[in-house]
Amino acid sequence: MRAKKGFTLIELLVVIAIIAVLIGLLLPAVQKVREAAARMKCQNNLKQLGLAMHGYMDAHDGLPANGNYAYSGSAVVVTNAWSGAARILPYIEQENLFRGIDFATGYNTQPGISSKRVGTFMCPSEVNDRGQGTDPTYGNKYWPINYALNLGTWPVLTAKATAMQTGDGAFGPNRTFRSGNFTDGLSNTLAMSEVKAFTNRVGGAANTTTYPTPPAPPSAPSGVSASPLGTFNPASFTHVEWVDGKVHETGFTTVFAPNTRVLYSSGGTDYDVDLVLATESNLGDTYAAVTSRSYHSNGVNTLLMDGSVRFVNNSISQSTWRALGTRSGGEVIGSDF
Repeated sequence: MRAKKGFTLIELLVVIAIIAVLIGLLLPAVQKVREAAARMKCQNNLKQLGLAMHGYMDAHDGLPANGNYAYSGSAVVVTNAWSGAARILPYIEQENLFRGIDFATGYNTQPGISSKRVGTFMCPSEVNDRGQGTDPTYGNKYWPINYALNLGTWPVLTAKATAMQTGDGAFGPNRTFRSGNFTDGLSNTLAMSEVKAFTNRVGGAANTTTYPTPPAPPSAPSGVSASPLGTFNPASFTHVEWVDGKVHETGFTTVFAPNTRVLYSSGGTDYDVDLVLATESNLGDTYAAVTSRSYHSNGVNTLLMDGSVRFVNNSISQSTWRALGTRSGGEVIGSDF
């Protein structure tokens, strides 16, 4: 009887090497397919939010305010802390969650609401899709959001003791904007854009500072560190509370183009940060450089006021991006959009 011929060691090693090469070729392709699927799901989320936004506008004759504030004579009073995102919940099939909200009280006393994850608010590529804070009943107290409201180019809420001046974006605190307010055109104005959860935040040296002459926005990321800043806290983050109607939680501004790295060095570590000189509930003027960021390659998904969804490349010029951030700035949109 003839003995069966087996594999030699060299033949086995060759087969293993071929398999390894094939796996190496296959993995990038699989990763690209996964990324394409995630980006498509992200765009679908924004499309749903666009439909919700227009549903709200039809029912309420305008967009929701992103928080409400008043001046008491000595301090800023939060009259309604809830975000614009919270107010459109019924239009993204979250009617039951919406009905549980007591808008007459703050979100920080309603962990049964604030702790909930809302799937439509989360991009599938977000690496920090997790709760924040602690609650004895619900575990976490808050959940992040990846789709932020366009609050304009740089000023968000200023002159709080007199005019309560809102910024130039599609949304803002205290204000309800209608279609007629968008003289730049609905197709030329950003409504929402992607942001990363758990981005580090830096603040101004004093949260009571007002500016008789409005300061110019930083022209480059290095301008953030040149501003008078307070003590840096590496545990202070942006976009970790979808319930909160403040720019650092549910908003963004167009100071810097998408995915611009805004580096702040502390203790030998560089952090990619958002800047908020004073929050809306502080006496100081609220100016903010809160950048649109994503985990998608080369850009961010955006929602325009006409309800369309566009992928915007990181290479878009700063001037074009800022022009897209205004509702009635009269700018000419660049050809790079």
